[in-house]
Amino acid sequence: MMTRSRIAAALAAATLIALTGCGANAGATNSAPAGDFPKKGKSIDLVVSFSSGGAVDTAARLIQPILEKELGTNVEVINKPGAGGQIGYTQLTSAKADGYTIGATGSPSVVVSPLDPARGAKYTRSSFQPLGRQVIDPAVIAVQPDSPYQTLKDLLDAAKANPKSMTASTTGLQTGEHFALAQIQETTGAEFAPVHFSEGASQATTAFLGKHVDVLVANVSDVNDLAKQGKARVLGVMTSERSPSLPDVPTFKESGYEVEAGTARGYSAPAGLPEAVAKKLEAAIQKAIEDAAVVKKMSDLGLQTSYLSGADYEQFWAGQEDDFKKVLPLVQKKD
Repeated sequence: MMTRSRIAAALAAATLIALTGCGANAGATNSAPAGDFPKKGKSIDLVVSFSSGGAVDTAARLIQPILEKELGTNVEVINKPGAGGQIGYTQLTSAKADGYTIGATGSPSVVVSPLDPARGAKYTRSSFQPLGRQVIDPAVIAVQPDSPYQTLKDLLDAAKANPKSMTASTTGLQTGEHFALAQIQETTGAEFAPVHFSEGASQATTAFLGKHVDVLVANVSDVNDLAKQGKARVLGVMTSERSPSLPDVPTFKESGYEVEAGTARGYSAPAGLPEAVAKKLEAAIQKAIEDAAVVKKMSDLGLQTSYLSGADYEQFWAGQEDDFKKVLPLVQKKD
């Protein structure tokens, strides 16, 4: 099984060796000319594999106008939620590798879904051509404002004493929240009953606000506004340092638990893009991600920009795949 430190290393990797290959089919088409890309009047689809309103969708819509400016054409965000991201990832990888379909990709979901035969995924890691990483979003655990649990220790002690007595949200089977719950159980012995909301963070948050689940397991960006509005009490952040967006919330480590987890998000295309098209898309995505206004808006949402180039994102992704193979049994068992 993968230890906390190995998961943390996978999430924190930022100095990486560039790869020359970009997917199993890259060699077949990457020499094609692309001087007329994108063609005048032909829009680009940006597939988001989760519902509107969540962190993935918000980030995509923030970079959308800059992509349009840089590429000189319309970029349409298309939401394809369901199956913990698998529906959208299937649409993305099934599209023609011509640059007119790109998509938001987030791990663990995009990394893990093809590793589990039970998921029936029609894609593998080599089906994607990474174009750039945007953020790493730490995981958190939160309860209702009137919850009797005042500290992280209070909550975990109760979940340890009475396993599965409390429900906890995830954004789908084998997603970041599901892995975080598995890590909590492995490290602390506290066992929650996961409830999977496969359409994404918005669906999970709505259920929490309606008191249909006891505990919200999410990312910093998902709870930032809820905490400010007094709609959720965040008990712990699963990272080595306190989040700038939630400075008063202790880390799991501060509370005595060696648990680190989070979600890495970026953008990819179907494998096999013409080289010139890939370069043009990567340059536009980097420009959009590193735009000062976008970085500030992301920070205001609790999302800390952590850009990696397409090649470095590819290597980061490969490292995550190797590590998640080891932890997969933790989230394959029946809940």
